Amino acid sequence: MIVRTVSDLQGTKGDVRTANWSSLRFLHTEDGMGFTLTDTTVNAGMDQVIWYKNHLEACYVLEGEGTIEDLATGTVYELRPGTLYALNKHDRHRLRARTRMHLV
Repeated sequence: MIVRTVSDLQGTKGDVRTANWSSLRFLHTEDGMGFTLTDTTVNAGMDQVIWYKNHLEACYVLEGEGTIEDLATGTVYELRPGTLYALNKHDRHRLRARTRMHLV
């Protein structure tokens, strides 16, 4: 059984911070679960092109508002609490945060 708290992660490799976002990574590849679990905060005003070529990702918006753009199609989707987006094809995307966003 794996049990971790926010305080367990602070200051470890599971606590990742940049100028635009911060991420608490509760599960890692070496945990052997076949997926990870991450709690991410995106700063208001962030506008970043992102591409995960080595993993798939799904995010659920808990708070905040922004948009995600599928760079292959140009389609822009609104993000707000209660919205999930899944990058199921290693989608190149642009994430824009109008307000501070909290995602899992």
